[in-house]
Amino acid sequence: MKMPRTAVVVILAGLALMIPAALGLRGNGPNTLSPLPALTTWSALLLAYLHIWQVAMLFPTLCFFLWSPGLFHGETRTPKRSYVLLAALSISSVAWFVSGWQYGLDYQGARYTSIVAIINVVFVTFLIAAFFRNWSRGPSFKRNLILHWVLFAWLAWYAFPWLGEML
Repeated sequence: MKMPRTAVVVILAGLALMIPAALGLRGNGPNTLSPLPALTTWSALLLAYLHIWQVAMLFPTLCFFLWSPGLFHGETRTPKRSYVLLAALSISSVAWFVSGWQYGLDYQGARYTSIVAIINVVFVTFLIAAFFRNWSRGPSFKRNLILHWVLFAWLAWYAFPWLGEML
């Protein structure tokens, strides 16, 4: 039995999420290219006790697959729950920076904190605009896939960056 073309594309897209996840986790501490995002950093910390912290780079891929199972079948319509997720993550991101801003300034410095905040604003603004455009233009597998990929790439690379004292 042959796998549908859309499933192959979704699998490759999901595996490609390991690239932003690896970028987000690399280095000896948070920096502007590797801000230690919460999704992969917390996973890596939990897996460090088993000496397999690198497996955390697969977590965004797993989340992408579990969140978007319809993509495997070529689903063209973006689920309403994805719009709700984007709204919740956007609001939570603002709260994250408001509550952690001073810690970021104290421990990582103004340059890091400002750059990482600006990059997050760019990601969130792009995602909100893209989701709105997608909603107004009608269903498309390609747009649905790209929207979800960028959303999970943001979570894997820059969302909820480390702000504060290192462990």
